[in-house]
Amino acid sequence: MKIIDAHLHFGPGREYFDGIAVAAGHENTEEHLREEYRRLGIVHGIVMGNRGLDCREHRYPKELRYCVGIDTEELEKGYLNREELDRIEENLRLDTCAGIKLYPGYTSVYVSDPIYDPVYELAASYKKPVAIHTGATAGSNALLKYSHPLTLDEAAVAHPDVQFVMCHIGNPFLMDAAAVLEKNGNMAADLSGLWEQRMDVETFCREKRGYVEALQTWIEYVNNYDKFMFGTDWPLVNLEDYIGFIKRLIPEKAWEKVFYGNAVRIYGEIPSRFTC
Repeated sequence: MKIIDAHLHFGPGREYFDGIAVAAGHENTEEHLREEYRRLGIVHGIVMGNRGLDCREHRYPKELRYCVGIDTEELEKGYLNREELDRIEENLRLDTCAGIKLYPGYTSVYVSDPIYDPVYELAASYKKPVAIHTGATAGSNALLKYSHPLTLDEAAVAHPDVQFVMCHIGNPFLMDAAAVLEKNGNMAADLSGLWEQRMDVETFCREKRGYVEALQTWIEYVNNYDKFMFGTDWPLVNLEDYIGFIKRLIPEKAWEKVFYGNAVRIYGEIPSRFTC
């Protein structure tokens, strides 16, 4: 079975990523990631970029494309200027750029704020998705009211021509996330980052039974496996263990869609030069 990792981070040599990679049983290097991808049948990955708007900064291994990230630096003045919008568009013109990434919670701006209207117009024009961080955050200084999955509902309704991706399925706000996913035809979710570090799947499912059952319940509630994509949040989790965990959440009949087909449909066909 071919797999696409629809949500990862790529920062070899960055101290923070080095530490969490070790905790997950990995090394935070390009060579190790490529080796693990090939071993596990992961043919492609989508990097959630946080290297700014200059497309020259987005250089990744050939197996990866990226979503250009719009972060605090661009938003703190309350608007996006013409130069910044031109830089976003310059990224979207590239076949290496698969979409746009927003970071509510880390940025104190709701995704329905008019500041994003020209961004959504660009996404619709280039037919590339907008991935949005939802749910819990990595730092205590972030604000959960901005990253709650219900905030995506208004953006989805106001911009029906944009394909949105709810990163992390809004975890732990799973009931609300499921309601937004079920209601909006232009809303999908990735299943990345639902645990951290290295875990034995059987032990985790036994010890966290209530959490696992909640995930299964609200994924089933959506009643549409076209809505979900596999993602890891590398280097946060052990890749092999995490594949096994997502297989526990998703019925086998939907594996091809969730692990591969949906990502191709949402993030676009993968040019042959981008595959492992």
